[in-house]
Amino acid sequence: MTSEPTVETPLDPTAKDPFEWLEEVEGAEALAWVRARNEEAHASVGADPEFAKIEARILEVLDSDDRIPEVSRLGEHYYNFWRDADHERGIWRRTTPESYRTDDPVWETLLDLDALAAEEGENWVWHGASVLRPEPGEPWRKVLLDLSPGGSDADVTREFDLVEKAFVAPEDGGFTRAVEQGGAKGGLSWCGPDAVYVFTDFGPGSLTPSGYPRIVKLWRRGTPFDEAAVVYEGTDDDMYIAARHLHTPGFERDLVSRSIAFYRSETYVVTEPGTPEQTLTKLDIPDSAEAGFHREWLVIDLREEWTPEETTYAAGSLLAIEADSFLAGQRDLTVLFEPTASTSLAGATWTRNHLVLNVFDDVKNKLHILTPPASGRAGSGEAGGRDGWTRSEFPATDPVAAVGTRAVDAVESDEVWVVTSGYLTPTTYATTTLGDPATAAAAPEVLKSAPAWFEADGLVADQRFAVSLDGTRVPYFIVGSEAALAGSGGPAPTLLYGYGGFEIPMTPGYSAGVGRAWLEEGGVYVVANIRGGGEYGPAWHQAALKEHRHTAYEDFAAVARHLAETGVTDAEHLGAQGGSNGGLLTGNMLTSYPELFGALVIQVPLLDMLRYSHLLAGASWMAEYGDPDVPEEWEFIRTFSPYHLLEEAKTYPPVLLTTSTKDDRVHPGHARKMAALLAATGKDVTYYENIEGGHGGAANNAQAAHLSAFAWTFLRQRLMGAATPND
Repeated sequence: MTSEPTVETPLDPTAKDPFEWLEEVEGAEALAWVRARNEEAHASVGADPEFAKIEARILEVLDSDDRIPEVSRLGEHYYNFWRDADHERGIWRRTTPESYRTDDPVWETLLDLDALAAEEGENWVWHGASVLRPEPGEPWRKVLLDLSPGGSDADVTREFDLVEKAFVAPEDGGFTRAVEQGGAKGGLSWCGPDAVYVFTDFGPGSLTPSGYPRIVKLWRRGTPFDEAAVVYEGTDDDMYIAARHLHTPGFERDLVSRSIAFYRSETYVVTEPGTPEQTLTKLDIPDSAEAGFHREWLVIDLREEWTPEETTYAAGSLLAIEADSFLAGQRDLTVLFEPTASTSLAGATWTRNHLVLNVFDDVKNKLHILTPPASGRAGSGEAGGRDGWTRSEFPATDPVAAVGTRAVDAVESDEVWVVTSGYLTPTTYATTTLGDPATAAAAPEVLKSAPAWFEADGLVADQRFAVSLDGTRVPYFIVGSEAALAGSGGPAPTLLYGYGGFEIPMTPGYSAGVGRAWLEEGGVYVVANIRGGGEYGPAWHQAALKEHRHTAYEDFAAVARHLAETGVTDAEHLGAQGGSNGGLLTGNMLTSYPELFGALVIQVPLLDMLRYSHLLAGASWMAEYGDPDVPEEWEFIRTFSPYHLLEEAKTYPPVLLTTSTKDDRVHPGHARKMAALLAATGKDVTYYENIEGGHGGAANNAQAAHLSAFAWTFLRQRLMGAATPND
């Protein structure tokens, strides 16, 4: 990179930021700086002869017709959104279940996003579809489609007709949101065939400090948008307000969710929404808990210990009770799951008659089927289990791969999708029907299997544990050759990946990019399950909040040291990578643990923790990191603000920083300013910014492959030397 003006480091947080001008996302001077840095990145990393080969091999996978089309069932069809070489922005399509089971399904295209983008002169990126369940005997037809200009979180909503395969024009009564403004954060959700809940930018004062909706309204078809009736209005300090209607026949409910902050929310049951007779009943559960309704049941997922009457329930437990009984004041709750030292609840999936619990046991999935008693029997203690609930084991799955489930149609059936994926095991898409004697003892029926995209012979995957500074055992997964894992092949080029935040666990998964660009070339790949994540439930997450943030970084450093101590690698050959909160993690590896690494890849990161709460959605994360505007909180936040910890006199490993101009979640200014500061202090830094793509970094497969090639080529240059990918 070209030299930047010399600045004194560490930066004085009370002085003017010398690179604040880079926060002007679309500013002419800032974009000129970005384009100059991109040219330099292409001239160094992008000009490497291996860059194009890596990019092509990754794009081959992303565009391949051999990928598994992930589907959702709506009535008589499976629906899928698909991108490939012929459909850069993608198509929304459907097929029949019978056709899907064949090797060459026949797909019917519903919407061609490339054609729509060309017709309207807009860079549309798919954000999803919400389909209204029809009355019995009626066709599935009413859809709310979310489209983003360029991939930002801000988007628009348009009503789409599945029968006509066309948008419903506003003049014909179609629901449309935020077209004129180019999109807004928020959305529409169905309240019935002719009404929607709308939570969006209604004008000045209608957004929270994080840029999310503060007001939710009920909008009836055929009425002006401006006449939508207010259902709920949050405070100026809230994070996000939304509403939805539960459409299960016989169990319809209207709910308003008030997100006060991350991990704190309120749920209201609404009657007669949008009318003078409207009532709001707040669920009497802790603000930190999450509530879910299914038919007559209410389940409560606890993040903190709770004593509603005389019984205390442990943090991380899952409780159940009949919803009407709870709303009437009863508290005879049934414990469906209670964590242990090694177990936590990874997720729960309802089918019509059953509840599948996905449990982590030392970050390995185990699935259990719970069946509630018939309505009116809850609390009766009838045969089969506590309070009438019965429990059975899920059909056996791969014990070393991540396993996830979701209902095919939670209203109508007990069929579930079962998705299995391991570091060396390509993804499989299977199905089974719970409660069916014919399938009870059988493994799920595999409908689709992804191909093996890289040579895995001689590679092994293992789980190991490091010991952090305070004595905590920290698990990590490691993949590579037997010799490398045994520490007998000399220090191997190794990439350590982590996240460690927002109660999000890092689990095994098949990655063709990792395999093709790294593992096949003798590299070792490691994923750390550090505190801040959700691997051991809410306590594991809470152990790294705010003033305890350092524990996440100590855990990651402990894994890095363990890799060296066991002979897998050394500092010269060890790299680290992370994005978003993981970018803050790798930023702290740069400034606080530079001696442990030979290269760092920092993607769409938070780095300026003094300014983060004032940039885009940053205010919504203060429950995770703290409020830098409060002096006593800034005192601990400054200890993990990489932008303020960089020192000119220190030696740092080479850094690749990447972000996206269209990222309206984590401000691109974080990465821009850190790159400028590194350059100004004479450090080895490469910077690349995708002009579109949102927080994910890329708006289409070609951009994703290009961005990925930057990271892999940079890491190979720095950690592998002249190693080249196989043709």
